[in-house]
Amino acid sequence: MTQGRKSALLAALCSMIVTTTSLASSHREAPNITRLPTVDSTDFYAFNSYESGRGSYVTLIANYIPLQDAYGGPNYFAMDPNAVYSIHVDNDGDAVEDLTYQFRFSQALPGGDGVKLTIGPDGATRDIAVPLKNVGGVSASDMSAANFSETYTLTLVTGDRRSGTAMKIVNADDASSQFSKPLDFIGTKTFGSLSGYEDYAKSFIYPINVPGCSGIGKVFVGQRKDPFVVNLGKTFDLVNYVPVEGDSAPGAGDAGGFPGGITQSATNDDLRTKNVTTLALEIPKSCLTGGGNGTIGAWTTASLPQARILNPNAKFSKPEVAGGALTQVSRLGSPLVNELVIGLKDKDTFSSAEPKDDGQFADYVTHPSLPELLNILFKDAVNNTLGTSFDTLAPTNFPRADLVAAFLTGFKGLNQQASVTPSEMLRLNTGVAATPAAEQSAFGVVGDDLAGFPNGRRPGDDVVDIALRVVMGRLCYPIPINGEDTDLGLCAPEDANVGNVPFTDGAPVNASMMDNSFPYLAAPLPGSK
Repeated sequence: MTQGRKSALLAALCSMIVTTTSLASSHREAPNITRLPTVDSTDFYAFNSYESGRGSYVTLIANYIPLQDAYGGPNYFAMDPNAVYSIHVDNDGDAVEDLTYQFRFSQALPGGDGVKLTIGPDGATRDIAVPLKNVGGVSASDMSAANFSETYTLTLVTGDRRSGTAMKIVNADDASSQFSKPLDFIGTKTFGSLSGYEDYAKSFIYPINVPGCSGIGKVFVGQRKDPFVVNLGKTFDLVNYVPVEGDSAPGAGDAGGFPGGITQSATNDDLRTKNVTTLALEIPKSCLTGGGNGTIGAWTTASLPQARILNPNAKFSKPEVAGGALTQVSRLGSPLVNELVIGLKDKDTFSSAEPKDDGQFADYVTHPSLPELLNILFKDAVNNTLGTSFDTLAPTNFPRADLVAAFLTGFKGLNQQASVTPSEMLRLNTGVAATPAAEQSAFGVVGDDLAGFPNGRRPGDDVVDIALRVVMGRLCYPIPINGEDTDLGLCAPEDANVGNVPFTDGAPVNASMMDNSFPYLAAPLPGSK
């Protein structure tokens, strides 16, 4: 395609509103999980730590409970005490977990019945339990006014997640095996200020001794600002925006300076007012890589007992009885797979499947439907505008070797494991040095930053824009690697007529929107200012 025709094609696309599928990460991504928000994984991250002095560590972050309104009192957002939340690591490439970090939660009221106030006149008083989760200010130095607490245990399972060897992970300071989760950010009257809440929340970052590991890791569980950025409402509304970079793109004219010339409109990020609950680990690289080549595959799951019987006389301590085998109900590795790749009929199956069984979903990757949907919707408009006769705007290389590499195998020489088993995992080469936050490209590898997505995923990687471009054939064109355009050899430019078109949802994200130290995600929004 000539440069002039490419420019005309860009103009043509900028003139259209198109219809596509949801681009939310994993917020309510499958029919069944919408009924189980406490075990709905929203995003998963695995990256070489870029906090100063932590270059020998890997950070793993699993976010749960989507679309949290900060003001969601009086009960806010607790984890499910019947669930097992897990982060899995495959370090030899067989698509089977070698290491699993399991989180199990408990809830308690102080004294068993919670804080009570003495109500009534002398001689006729009653001690009455209060209805709120706190009865006064809470701080890092004084938590006595809290009327609710969550604790959790952390277990390392080597081998199979269900039948492998389980070992407790303990606090490196006092050898205790129970960790605490901070209250959600109820508001600034409760915690004094944003900095007051952060001082409080960071007191729940614990150093940990991991069995079989010589280094000291870290763990944090607590509420954070949702780091995912997406033009969610307009995307569901038949993509009610122009999905291409340029002067007419969403956010044009606003201050910002985000990658590719796009700037951020405050109204474009529909998750800008939402929080999530974060499970974060920082583990020495040497404890994750095993006998492999230094590249790991990772994903998060949540499981529930098969049976749940409601208590007809529910109590705080026993609202139900749960039993039976643990059953996986949520799964997330690379972002956007269940949304952009897996068909609606199989989304719940994907949520319950293990990577080793992903052959059943291969057709969704080798013959994806999303590019063809986009082709159906705006091929005629492009041809009419340009006076061309493109047979298709969708990539024509079948099977889609470029998507197989992106989603199922990793890229040779970058994030492919020693043994290659096609499966959906987030693959991270632990040998690639972390890029400091100020130098990161939000476009990761295609932005000439080998430490970013799809080599793992950092909170500042713009995975929506990357995924849109990749499914429409970006990898059929040379990409910059160490300053030089490199042909990946997976497909050719003639296989992807719009492979160089800068598709975007107009809601950019970059590392400056995050913190630069563990757990990296920004402080949650307060329920009241």
